[in-house]
Amino acid sequence: MLPLEGIEMNACTHPARATNGLASSFVLPVLIAMALGATFTSVSRAQGLLVVTDPAQRVRLPRPILPQPTQPSYKIDELSVDVRLVDQIARVQVSQTFENTGSSTLEAEFVFPLPYDGAVDQLTLLVDGKEYPAKLLSADEARKLYEEIVRKNRDPALLEWIGTGMFRTSVFPIPAGQKRTVTLRYSQICRTDRGLTDFVFPLSTAKYTSRPIDDVKLKVTIESAIEIKNVYSPSYPVNIERPDSNHATVTYTASKSIPRDDFRLFYAVDPGKVGTAVLSYRPTDEDEGFFLLLASPRIEAQAAERPAKTVVFVVDRSGSMSGEKIEQARGALKFVLNNLRSGDLFNIVAYDSEIELFRPELQKFDDETRQAALTFVEGLYAGGSTNIDGALTAALGQLVDNSRPNYVIFLTDGLPTQGEQNEAKIVARTKETNQVRARIFPFGVGFDVNSRLLDKLARVNHGQSEFVQPNENIEDRVSRLYRRIESPVLTDVKIEFVMDEAGNSSPVNRLYPRENYDLFEGEQLVLVGRYRKPGNIQVTISGQVHGARQSYDFTAELVEKSKDDSYAFVEKLWAMRRVGEIIDEIDLKGKNDELVRELVELATRHGILTPYTSFLADDSTNLHETAANATRAGVALEQLSETNGQFGFLQRAAKSSLQNAQMAAPAALGAVGGADGLVRGLPSLHADEEESVVDNVRNLGAKSFYRRANRWVDSTVSEEAEKNAIRLVQFSDDYFKLADQHGREIARYLAFDEPVLVNIEGQTYWIDPATP
Repeated sequence: MLPLEGIEMNACTHPARATNGLASSFVLPVLIAMALGATFTSVSRAQGLLVVTDPAQRVRLPRPILPQPTQPSYKIDELSVDVRLVDQIARVQVSQTFENTGSSTLEAEFVFPLPYDGAVDQLTLLVDGKEYPAKLLSADEARKLYEEIVRKNRDPALLEWIGTGMFRTSVFPIPAGQKRTVTLRYSQICRTDRGLTDFVFPLSTAKYTSRPIDDVKLKVTIESAIEIKNVYSPSYPVNIERPDSNHATVTYTASKSIPRDDFRLFYAVDPGKVGTAVLSYRPTDEDEGFFLLLASPRIEAQAAERPAKTVVFVVDRSGSMSGEKIEQARGALKFVLNNLRSGDLFNIVAYDSEIELFRPELQKFDDETRQAALTFVEGLYAGGSTNIDGALTAALGQLVDNSRPNYVIFLTDGLPTQGEQNEAKIVARTKETNQVRARIFPFGVGFDVNSRLLDKLARVNHGQSEFVQPNENIEDRVSRLYRRIESPVLTDVKIEFVMDEAGNSSPVNRLYPRENYDLFEGEQLVLVGRYRKPGNIQVTISGQVHGARQSYDFTAELVEKSKDDSYAFVEKLWAMRRVGEIIDEIDLKGKNDELVRELVELATRHGILTPYTSFLADDSTNLHETAANATRAGVALEQLSETNGQFGFLQRAAKSSLQNAQMAAPAALGAVGGADGLVRGLPSLHADEEESVVDNVRNLGAKSFYRRANRWVDSTVSEEAEKNAIRLVQFSDDYFKLADQHGREIARYLAFDEPVLVNIEGQTYWIDPATP
């Protein structure tokens, strides 16, 4: 976990300075180059790396997306990271297997940059089980070594660590074609800021390898004497297990991949009923700031403490559901029935042309009703048309008690063909019939659904639509949703922000998700928004608990101006969700020129590729032609008129991924569509897919870069600024002076292999590696 500095922190949190102790663990040679153009957060990292020491050789770090030289090179076979976090102490072991893919012996030494003096304790380095001693170099000594390597190899990868101390080991050989396993162990004190412990591991250094990594495995176990509430990663899709209130296990795995970002993990402890934390980011004091709020309820020890709920399952049994789909639907129903609790109410509505209920009214869950319901489920078979309106009306008509959480899980694989078939009228009827604020969770199965209808049903009825592709398992998707909502802790949640100086107006705006959410056991609310004025605010979270309204108050600080880009991911995450909301607004209410312009501006600034802004990745697109680009996006948005079929289905799935984004990875989220209207799906972080989709877009820290005319251009550089750019030669004295002057946060923007145009604190620089 990198300690981070620069953010008003306690002992542990500055991403920008958080030179991952962990990074160190990334002892693999690959790590060495991590500092270069990766999509990192604003964390200044000091990861470990291997350096070829032969003075007669000029050896750049391997890049899988660039032609590999005939010099010695290597690839990483496997990267395994195990971390144990006990309060603020991180104990890290990183094991990495790499292979010399060159034709000669690779003479290498391991260097581990330090975030600050004393940040790392008990550092141990083993190569194939043999321990190697490490010598501590001062910041000045390390700087000379970094600059020497960068100049000699004409490789900017080490630039980010200039100005930090380091551990340095003796040289060890890796024969041609041979593998070596490097293991690094160390302990480190993490920093905390605003109640959040911040752990960062320099995973992005792994992109310096000649080929994708076969297996990446990362596991973090958290232990705390005080109850753990929020556990959040803004960088990777992690799996979080919470066996009890004092332990959590976080895992991330990937195969045949090249990590593009560092791994970052926040967690907070709080003995209260609801744990909260707020991070704010304001790059300038002239514009509105951005904030992220995390809220997690206590994990209840006793099932009896959990409020009872009502669940109605509405299942499609029309003819198109025959075969495997109806079998999977039965499995989903059985899963829900087997996981209801005593005190819950439930019913099943099965529909085709006709509507059939398991029981005329809601049933109390017990062994007897469960067995009867399972028998009913076994008798479901597919046949007939699709009466969606009748099924939803029957389900909602049973819900009359608004003192308890009410959920409708609605499954369909087709268009309404029986009863009311008008999209607007079906939605209006559900709104009228839903008198208890029930949440409807529509599941669209396959490409033949009216995906816009499902989105409208979810939006009007406080839920969230899910889209199940033909090759996905219905039972798995429904069970995942039910696992999430099975234990409501605080329902009908309202959040109020009050600042004394703000008068009657709210100090915050444009919050996403917008409204109407519940807090579930083991889940957390991730809310982002903007604020007009900095200062301390009072936050009140209120909701229904066992039929009674309860509220929880806490204070938070909205910074006047951020000291660095440590929390730049908050702005990126807000932009992604805002783009998703804009697309949703246009989809459900019609095109609006002002919204289209905002969509294009946000997508350009933050490198967010969608089916309607994918032209930004075309190197012939002029980023400064806002009006022309808005017109182009407006034409593409007309594709939202396709409500069914594969294209309509994938458009809504892409929109949903943006609206519900948990990570700040703009170029890797949101479906990308070509001129032929084909949606390529959601690009993954795996190199083979990501490079083909977003090869011309890179997100580094707070900035987004586009490849234009064989150079990379910072999205914040205006045409006028470009004309007045100061031209520097990469690896020149002025180049290193600029890096020293602005520190590690800026240095990463100077580490491109190609020419780059970048705006640094109001001045634009043209860095040209090709200039003699």
